[in-house]
Amino acid sequence: MSEERYQQRQQRVKERVDARVAAAQDERGIIIVFTGNGKGKTTAAFGTATRAVGHGKKVGAIQFIKGTWPNGERNLLEPLGVEFQVMATGFTWDTQNRESDTAACLEVWQHAEQMLADPALDMVLLDELTYMVAYDYLPLETVLEALRKRPANQTVIITGRGCHRDILDLADTVSELRPVKHAFEAGVKAQQGIDY
Repeated sequence: MSEERYQQRQQRVKERVDARVAAAQDERGIIIVFTGNGKGKTTAAFGTATRAVGHGKKVGAIQFIKGTWPNGERNLLEPLGVEFQVMATGFTWDTQNRESDTAACLEVWQHAEQMLADPALDMVLLDELTYMVAYDYLPLETVLEALRKRPANQTVIITGRGCHRDILDLADTVSELRPVKHAFEAGVKAQQGIDY
């Protein structure tokens, strides 16, 4: 391709991109969902939260399921002012006690509701929330109501497999991660700093 044809093509691309940028004028918080069976949902969410903190935004994080596992994201972000609330029981397949898991979920959800009502928070991350809805630890309508009532400029990020259709419908941006290959399937142990 000649240099002239290349420049003409790139100019057409630029015009289309510029038109789309000019048309996007709504400024408000959004709901982002990272779902699917692939690795990287929490990583993507915390990458976005880290970007927000880097721009001086105030972020809060709720972690369902993760429990007492070492948490590199928390180690990095908590000293920078990110409040973390973590569900005490950890992995529900370890506890195998529906009553205590539900109670732990509802306890940490109270912190989530406070964050979702706080206009000082620019972003709230609800890590692994989808499981709480899927396992009926947390009523779907309770989650939807809190998301709808949040401050207009607050962005919320939700992660987890099998996100409920009603949450997907409410979301502004949805990314589905699909597995292609994972080291764990080949017998490689989860590694601190890589997988958690």
